[in-house]
Parts: sequence; structure tokens; C-alpha cells
Amino acid sequence: MSDLSVFIAGPASWNQIVVLDRLPDPVPQMQFVEDSWHTVGGTSAGKALSLRGQGRAVLLYAAAGQDDAGSRVRAALDAAGVRVQWAGCAATERHLNLMTRQGARVSLYLSSPGVQSDDGDAALRVAMSASAAIVLDLAVEPLRLLPLATASGRPIWVDVHDYDGTAEFHRPFLDAADVVFCNADRLDDPLGFLHDRIDAGATLAVCTLGAEGAVAVDARGVEHHVAAVPVEVVDTNGAGDAFFAGVLDARLSGHPVPESLEAGARAASLVLGSRHLHPLLDPVLG
Repeated sequence: MSDLSVFIAGPASWNQIVVLDRLPDPVPQMQFVEDSWHTVGGTSAGKALSLRGQGRAVLLYAAAGQDDAGSRVRAALDAAGVRVQWAGCAATERHLNLMTRQGARVSLYLSSPGVQSDDGDAALRVAMSASAAIVLDLAVEPLRLLPLATASGRPIWVDVHDYDGTAEFHRPFLDAADVVFCNADRLDDPLGFLHDRIDAGATLAVCTLGAEGAVAVDARGVEHHVAAVPVEVVDTNGAGDAFFAGVLDARLSGHPVPESLEAGARAASLVLGSRHLHPLLDPVLG
């Protein structure tokens, strides 16, 4: 494995996307669907696809069952050129995502894998130690792997998504992270949170702001802003993962924070133009 590779642990799923003119109110009703399709989902699959699209060597560690959904996810990622170390599970993760064109989303988890045994940890330990960076996404299996990742001595990147500043599940990830990503959906003071993470020992903290771009705070406490790249939006799923991957790839290539944020914005715009997690899947899934 290349010493410039990235190890990613976390979800890969099979999703149905349903596009509505508005998200439904919590009352009995009928709505007409504007569009619907099936595709690969999962925040870790999204990051792996974007890194692969940038030419970065990547190893994704994810779980899939011996079911139809698992077969579809494995086949799609293999066809897209993503190297995956698969763990077995009773049922592959599946989501039903209710979406609007503006990016509002309700994700219904139809099935979700649990924690794995430690039988394969020796191979995972080797893969982590051989990587330039480790990405641990929010799920029970990456949580179990936190001690292994910390022991590897490699920089740990985490994405806490719509963290509200208090949720306990996120705390071990934040405590272990060298680099932290989040979005501003549930944070009252995004910049304050980023500065707090730097004060706690992170070397970079980034918050995405949707159409307003993103803001970051570096290890010196300097704030950086980047605008979003204008694009005709087809689907917003995976845009945050692509931004993360673009920044990670640029940082591993030695680029400073401002240029890395710009690389993230370009990567996100590429994904926003596809109805899949990355255009690599367009010829695979149609």
C-alpha cells in the first residue's frame, strides 16, 4: 500500500432517493414524487469515491451482508475502482432518503450493521499504520477502532456532520481527532466550536456552510473562508464528503489551508452535478 494512501472506516449503504417538492409534515397525507432512484450511499463510501476520483490510493473498510443490497454496493464500488475490505454483517445498511431540490433531507435507516468482532484487527492495524491519514466516520464500528487508530500514530480525520455541540456519541471521535469537519446545521456558534477544537489540540477544524461555502480555523487560530463553486445542483447527497475528500487530498499533497479549501469546494461542485455520490458511479449505475 502506498504511504500516501488513506484508510477510511465507516458506512457504505444501498439507498433509495425520493425527491419531493417539500418534506412531509408529520400528519397523514399524500404527496407526488418528483423523482426516485437507487444508489450507493454512506458517508465513508462518498469520501472513498471522491478520493479515488482524485487519484488518491484509498482503502475503505465497511460492512455488507450477503443480501441483494450488499451485492449491489460491492459491485458498484468495485466497478468504480474503490478498494474495499469488507466485513460481514446480517443485513447491509439501507436508507430511504426523502429529499428536496434545495437539499433538505430526512434519512430513514431501514437497516444498519452493528459492531464487528476483533478477528480482523491485525490486518486493520497494518492498513492504518501504512496510511498517511485515517478517516473514522460516525458509526459503532469506527468507534470500536478508535484505540487502534490512535495507537498507529497516524493523523486522524473525523467528520461529525450536524453535531449540536453536546451529543455524547461524538465526543470520543472529537477527542481523538487531529482534523475535525462539521456542518453548521445545528451549531449555534460554528466559529466558536472550530476555535474550541483547535484549543483542544486539533491542527485544523472546518465547518461547511452549504451555499455559503465553508470556514476553517488552522493550528495558529487563523480563520479562512472559501466560497462555494456555482453549479447547477442535481443532488446534494455526498457533497460534504466530497468537500472533506478534496481538502484531505490537497493537505496530503502539501497545499496550504486556503488552497486546500478551494480544492474541497471544487470537489463538492463535481458531486453536486451528479445524482450519485460521485460521477465515477454515473456509468456504473446510470
